[in-house]
Amino acid sequence: MTFADPLVRQLADFVESIGIEVRAVDMPEPTFLPGLDIRDGALCIDAARLAYPGDILHEAGHIAVADAARRDQPALKPTQAEEMAAMAWSYAAVRNLGLPEETVFHGDGYQGGAGNLVDAFRDGGGPGVPVLGWLELTTDPHAPHAEGKRCFPHMDRWVR
Repeated sequence: MTFADPLVRQLADFVESIGIEVRAVDMPEPTFLPGLDIRDGALCIDAARLAYPGDILHEAGHIAVADAARRDQPALKPTQAEEMAAMAWSYAAVRNLGLPEETVFHGDGYQGGAGNLVDAFRDGGGPGVPVLGWLELTTDPHAPHAEGKRCFPHMDRWVR
């Protein structure tokens, strides 16, 4: 699959490399994040309508942290815990890719709180980090058993 925008291509390639299907589609209908949707366990991207390429990582995070039984539903509706985990997951992904944090945590996202989230994640905390630890995707640096382990934002695995 190819996308004209190099950043979109890089993000889609990463998502596919961890085992999440990516589809290039036309989406004339409105979606929560412009140009993105999750359908039947796949991340669907309408590059022409995509407002912020970094949102690809946030949406992929929803798929990655969802229980396998729910992941392949026609329309994935994340729980509150999964929403928080997707934020932390997307931070770890953007760091793994060596991209600026603002790629995902841009000024128009997270109800004006993107900067606060980045600060929390840089300190090893933030919403969703304990959930990622509980899912055994990473080690929460504040957990009692964290000493001597590679901790968030390092991920031990990317998909639940």
